[in-house]
Amino acid sequence: MSSKTLFAFGALALLFVSSVFADDVVVLTEENFEKEVGQDRAALVEFYAPWCGHCKKLAPEYEKLGASFKKAKSVLIGKVDCDEHKSVCSKFGVSGYPTIQWFPKGSLEPKKYEGARTSDALVEFVNKEAGTNVKIAAIPSNVVVLSQDNFDDVALDKTKDVLVEFYAPWCGHCKSLAPTYEKVATAFKLDGDVVIANLDADKYKNIAEKYGVSGYPTLKFFPKGNKDGEEYGGGRDLEDFVNFINEKCGTSRDAKGQLTSKAGIVASLDELVKEFVKAGNDEKKAIFSKIDEEVGKLEGSAARYGKIYLKAAKNSLEKGGDYANKEIQRLERILEKSVNPTKADEFTLKKNVLYTFASSS
Repeated sequence: MSSKTLFAFGALALLFVSSVFADDVVVLTEENFEKEVGQDRAALVEFYAPWCGHCKKLAPEYEKLGASFKKAKSVLIGKVDCDEHKSVCSKFGVSGYPTIQWFPKGSLEPKKYEGARTSDALVEFVNKEAGTNVKIAAIPSNVVVLSQDNFDDVALDKTKDVLVEFYAPWCGHCKSLAPTYEKVATAFKLDGDVVIANLDADKYKNIAEKYGVSGYPTLKFFPKGNKDGEEYGGGRDLEDFVNFINEKCGTSRDAKGQLTSKAGIVASLDELVKEFVKAGNDEKKAIFSKIDEEVGKLEGSAARYGKIYLKAAKNSLEKGGDYANKEIQRLERILEKSVNPTKADEFTLKKNVLYTFASSS
């Protein structure tokens, strides 16, 4: 595969991730702050630190605010990581976190927000300052809510890998975890056999006690092969959860929910592909039969990926050695248009397999 093709592939993937999974709150940096703020729209900006507990507690409320003003062209809802962009925060006199400031249209002279840190209060403030009339947006959740009625049906389903958060509504650490946990659920929402769920353990004490829950939040993993409830002892950053799910469930997602370059790859077939690509035409037919035989041995998701390998090998036989490169370029053109996440997954799996053929040539 040429370096130009590789560059285009990478650039397209980056563009797709940023456009499809973009947050409703604009991430501001030293490079873009004055390009976004103080221009032709007003802005509310949160200055925060990643380690700050109050900032974590504010996060879900602030994300609701961002979602609510997503379509309001006259207002920007933004945030600045003060650990990473100290000069911006220093410039505007930020000394504690979170600090929320209002920047009128065309001005870099902010007004400090002193109100309650709830989405309702923030929306009321922005509406008053900007002259807008925006209502709180209802944000659909990808976390499956468990109860007495459905816990066994969901968590103990032997066809699913299920991560369950046992929480209490009054628990501060649970509130801090909530936005991260929602992002975990969103990242894996297209994986039908992976479920990210939660249970109000204060309300359903009998279920919590059954699984030895005594503190909040407690996370238990119920994999397909063991429904006793394994204690999750990993970190509570988004990447920690994503890595855990990928390792335990055999998925290949990044923190944005995008399939990684490992998705769809079957090691045993990769070795055969290397032989296939380097072989002459007569040899190719024999190796194709080996690929077909190996695919027949696969199970589960690997069997689905195997069919992609088989189709790619068949098309390479029929259309010539340059088929993989041409097909990758065709898929890139398709992805330049708007595609839904399910189709994006389909194309990514195909491109990952095709890349194996192209890079082996």
